[in-house]
Formats: sequence, structure tokens, C-alpha cells
Amino acid sequence: MRQRIAKYRGVGVALPIMMLVIGMANAQSPGNGATSYAPVDIRDDFVSTMARMKDAKPEIMKRQMDLLHERYDLGDRPAKGVTMSGGKGVQEGVRTRLANGMTWEKLSAMSPETIREKNLFPLGFYPLPFPNHPEGGMLFPKFLIDEINKQEVRDLTRFDLDFDLPNHFLPEFPAPIYLTTRPDLGNVSKGKLVTIMNYYELFNGILNPKQLEGLRLLVTPFGQQQFNQTEDRRSEKPSRGVACFDCHANGHTIAATHLAGDIRPQEFRHRIDTPTLRGVNIQRLFGSQRAMKNVEDFTEFEQRGAYFDGDPVIATKKGVNILERGSQVHFMAEFQENLDFPPAPKLNVFGGLDRTRATSAELRGEALFNGKGRCVTCHPAPYYTDNSMHNLQTERFYKPHMINGRMASADGPIKTFPLRGIKDSPPYLHDGRLLTLEDTVEFFNLILQVGLNEQDKKDLVAFLRVL
Repeated sequence: MRQRIAKYRGVGVALPIMMLVIGMANAQSPGNGATSYAPVDIRDDFVSTMARMKDAKPEIMKRQMDLLHERYDLGDRPAKGVTMSGGKGVQEGVRTRLANGMTWEKLSAMSPETIREKNLFPLGFYPLPFPNHPEGGMLFPKFLIDEINKQEVRDLTRFDLDFDLPNHFLPEFPAPIYLTTRPDLGNVSKGKLVTIMNYYELFNGILNPKQLEGLRLLVTPFGQQQFNQTEDRRSEKPSRGVACFDCHANGHTIAATHLAGDIRPQEFRHRIDTPTLRGVNIQRLFGSQRAMKNVEDFTEFEQRGAYFDGDPVIATKKGVNILERGSQVHFMAEFQENLDFPPAPKLNVFGGLDRTRATSAELRGEALFNGKGRCVTCHPAPYYTDNSMHNLQTERFYKPHMINGRMASADGPIKTFPLRGIKDSPPYLHDGRLLTLEDTVEFFNLILQVGLNEQDKKDLVAFLRVL
């Protein structure tokens, strides 16, 4: 185990290549001329930069995939009889690997100090780095890239990186859309990915004119850090940019990833697992560091800041789209607040289980959720969030060290996400480090030290699947 941790402490032989490739000033370590700004006056021509990054890509991706295989069992094993709202199978089982000879029972009986000193914290529970963490930027699964290219002839392929997590661990695509205003209609997406090419035919007559205009803006591409017309873009051809609903496809999520824009230096920035917009109307905290208190603020911030790495200088260079607060932001927010959670037929009007419909395992799981497991402390019904944030202090369990360019240290306070519809939104935790609900239960059983046994864990997963 010490050898495995030692391997993670540096970023390996790929670091010189990565740093040559990216040339990012904000990736420098403190004391060596570190800056919060990305370079603006690019001297290398685009063709030579692209060639250099394409040459480096195979080694970078191999390094990331080696990390994933060392951390996880990536096999495709869906649970029998359990699907997401649109029918995609839900992966089951704990996929996080343990050290040889270790069991979850032995591990959960140890103190955080013992786990830390013996380097026994599971590798899959450490922060998950971006495929090339010093580089960062928006990165999309291939199925989204292909569909956007088919509908709009807009290519979201990056020449330097590919998405890393296998498709069977990602949300279904295209996801169903449920509206708070028209629950009688069920899924209004009709099995299609909503884009600028079809939003009007799908929603005209269902939305009011303000909401329809808000949706139009959400599916309209605008310039972004990696996808624009400049010489430091990461798309082979000049790009029209990225739309809000590229990451939040159909108002849900495809687990598209990038780095939190509000942390420096680069190695401390969190990988972001794009959250769903379903149920955004009941949420009160937005943004990576929860600095925004309403969805209007967040909508405006996304295009001014998050699209451009939190750098207003780069935003100006690459074509920031300044939204008009009094109309455009309001229209976009009004549509987003219509996005509902998926149906949960086993829940009653209070958000708890209907005892006439639930199985014995689900009922036991609910009792554990509200009792021994202490889940309800942060995730109370009916939407299973306290609209607050909590610091899990995972750093109690390990010594800070570098993992593929990402410094594994304290995560700090993290927003409490709603658990309604949770089976539709893998992977889990803010950076997607937990691949299944079983992984998530094991993680919190260890971190919170609540002492769940094997049957408890199975029952708790059964309950989570019906939320």
C-alpha cells in the first residue's frame, strides 16, 4: 500500500510533457512566479500547439486510465430490475478497490488516525483528478459530442483529451424532462436531445413566451475557454462555443466535467461532476463555493465567469456573452425552475415511503436513513437536502499528496445536493469519485463512522433507489 501511495505522491514522468503542453501560469507552484491569470498574449501558433498536444495525448490519457483501473472495478454490471427514469440500467456493487487483505468491515473498525498512518484510505475515495489536471477545461462524453455534431454541425471534440469515465457509469442520454408546471405530460423531451434545432417544435404551446425564450438562450452556444475562435482554443476548428444545455443536457446532467473556477493554484482546484438542474427551484445555494444564493445569480455567473475559468481578462478576449439581467437572466431562470425531479411512485406527499407500496428492505433502509446512518442530518425529506453545506473533513484519513497533478488535501465545505432522483445522476460526490450508490454508502459509512453492517448497507441502497 505504501508503494501505491508513493506512486501517487508525484505526477510521474508525464509532468514535463503536461507542463510543456499547457503553458498555464496558474499551474505554477507558489513562490515560482505563480499568478491567478492565464496567459493572454499567446506567442505559439495554433498549428504547432495542436500538434504538440495531440502528440502528448496518448500518454496523458493512458496515465489517467491507469489511475481509474487501479482505483475501481470498471466492469459493466447493471442491477437486475433497476433502471433510471428513462430505462437505462443502474450499475450496482462497490467498485472502489481495497488494499490486499483489507475488508470494508476491518476498515470501518479503524480510527481515522490509524487509516491515515497506515495509508489504508481507499484510492477511490481520494479526490478524483481531471484527465489532465494542470490543463482543465470543459470536457464532454463522446455520445453528447456526436449528437450535437449531428444536429448542429458543432464539434465539441477536444484534440488534447478524451472523457475518462465509461458510459455505463454516466447518466442516461438523452434524459427525460419533467416539468413542475405540466406533470400530466410526463417526459416532454420525446426521447430527443433538446438543442437550438428542435427546442421550438418540442416546447411551443407548453411553455409561456418568457420560458421559451429562456430555453432558447440555454441551448444557444456562446464562446467559452476551450471552444472559441482564438489560437489557444482546444477545438481543431474555430468554434461557436458551448451552450448551458451541453453540460446540463435536457436540464439534467451527462457528468460532463471541468475544474472549479474559484480556487487557485491549479493543483487545488476541484474536478466538477456537473450536477442536475432537476429540482433547482427548491435549492438555495449555487456555485462551486456556494457563493450565489439564487439561480439568477448563478445563470449570470456561468457565462461571465465559469465559461472562462473565472478569468474576466480571458473572457473579454474570447467573446464573453453578457446577459441582460432584467430579461434574459430572468427568462433562463424561469425555465430552469420548471425542471422537476423524476416521478417517485413509492413516496407519499411528505416525501417518505408509502408503506403500502414499499418493500421490507426499502422500509428498513428508510429507518436507517433517518436513524443509525444519520443521513437525515443533511438530507431531510421531502427533497432530501438541508440547503446548506458541510465539511466532511476527509483529510482526517490521509496525508496530503499529489495525484496526477491534483493535490489531495482538504475539500472544505461542500453543498448538500438533493437526493431525490439520485439513481439518475451517477457518479457521486462533487467530483464524481464515487461510481455507484454502493460506493457512496461505503464512503459515508467510513467517513461518518456510523457502523453499518452488510445488511444495513443493502437496505440503505434499496431506499436510495426509490427516492
